Amino acid sequence: MASDDVPDLYPSEPRPVRLMNTIWADKAGTHDALATVGQLDRWVRQCGIPTVGPLGEADLLRARELRDALRRLAATVANDERPAAVDAGLSVDRALATLNGFTAPSAPELRRDGEGGFHRDWRFSVDGFGRELAALALEAGELLSERPEVRIGACYGPGCVLYYHRSHPRRGWCSAGCGNRGRVARHYRRHAND
Repeated sequence: MASDDVPDLYPSEPRPVRLMNTIWADKAGTHDALATVGQLDRWVRQCGIPTVGPLGEADLLRARELRDALRRLAATVANDERPAAVDAGLSVDRALATLNGFTAPSAPELRRDGEGGFHRDWRFSVDGFGRELAALALEAGELLSERPEVRIGACYGPGCVLYYHRSHPRRGWCSAGCGNRGRVARHYRRHAND
């Protein structure tokens, strides 16, 4: 993979899940797809996130900070204890404070729609990429607070460290491939002592 390549893992997932999944694994180990500003720029374009001007190191650090907080909170709601999935040094309380810090520059605002009605929107006190991270944090808050049978799930496929939105209550894997690998591994464990 070239230095600024970013795997576009499951583009149908909500943006907060796509951010969480910039930590991914393969047979070679766990990887961080937000290691450079170029990778952040590539990920932002993959997700259709508008930017004003070039992204910088500060933007990369903020995106990684939000990503790590979201992974810790997702692990909490999914009862995920995979050691490779989250930063063990990041507490749930600190992750929650980080997420709330990202949403702080936003306030709900009622606006008119084009059909004579109203809709809730958000007013932001930050611009540029900071505004986009605040919007992403608001989306994450919605996902993390959904009913337990719907919200974020942790993929327990062998070696996987991804999360997914449980669009169906019985969904148990990030992909069909992980589901197949998980079933094969379970089969071998059951029959290993035969």
